[in-house]
Amino acid sequence: MTDREAKKELMRRAASIDATVRVGKDGLGDQLLEEIRQQLKNRRLIKVKVLNNSDLDVSDAAAQIATATESVAVDVRGGVIVLTDRRTWESLCQKKF
Repeated sequence: MTDREAKKELMRRAASIDATVRVGKDGLGDQLLEEIRQQLKNRRLIKVKVLNNSDLDVSDAAAQIATATESVAVDVRGGVIVLTDRRTWESLCQKKF
């Protein structure tokens, strides 16, 4: 499966889940990043919503979160970031049909 097909599959799965983490005016603190790590470990695919009162740019926040949590930012739309853990991303990319 190519990266594009893997992204498409993950976005299909993400359509039915709600954002479980919200980034507000306090920004990306250590506690928030740890919460994201724990949720990725348990769920493998999560959504993070960057609220309007946050000073962060959504694309920059996605890059910072992905780097800090060793995950993959699958997609960024509006204020929502779809994240998956590396293991899931790599297994989907290597899958052959």
